[in-house]
Amino acid sequence: MFQEVEEIITFIKKHLKVEYIITDEPQRTERFDYPLDAIREIVINMIVHRDYRDSSASIIKIFDDRIEFFNPGKLYDGLTIQKLLSGKYTSKSRNKLIAKAFKETGMIERYGSGIMRVRTICKEYGIKEPVFSEDFNGFMVTIFNERASNVPENRVDSILKLIKKNKDISTLELSKLLNVNQKTIKRDMQILRTKGIIERIGPDKGGYWKIL
Repeated sequence: MFQEVEEIITFIKKHLKVEYIITDEPQRTERFDYPLDAIREIVINMIVHRDYRDSSASIIKIFDDRIEFFNPGKLYDGLTIQKLLSGKYTSKSRNKLIAKAFKETGMIERYGSGIMRVRTICKEYGIKEPVFSEDFNGFMVTIFNERASNVPENRVDSILKLIKKNKDISTLELSKLLNVNQKTIKRDMQILRTKGIIERIGPDKGGYWKIL
């Protein structure tokens, strides 16, 4: 399992773009379009937390603008994404011996800190915050190479006011009311969801928005 981590990281690095930054130091500095420390943390978490009773595979998909890491097995012991992002939860592992092995070798710092580390690393690297979701009876982490951006405060206020009036409001309706294209609104809503300001209850069609 330890060797698997290194092999996966090596494979991913081959598919990343890298720029060379010239500094006052004798050697040039490499900057990949994704933070390798965050990728390592995600890969370790995949190995430690996956549901090995599930016959489906862990999958890593590399796109031009993002990397998706899918792992069989949803969050363990009733943990929700909302609690995960808040950091207010007690960490429990479905694979205690694997977690212990990675802890004792120093490959994980402490139990339950992986997701917060990934978020912190991405923020410090200056890229968009990663997205965490539960899909197809599994858990997925998506990291982006796009530089971080924020939703203008006046638009945040307008979005929240419109949701209060109509929790079923669609992104198309929001885009028309705010005179902003739908692609921008979808991005704004994703940022607000990632920051824990709003939450989508149910599917895109038939669900509704909830202000947290």
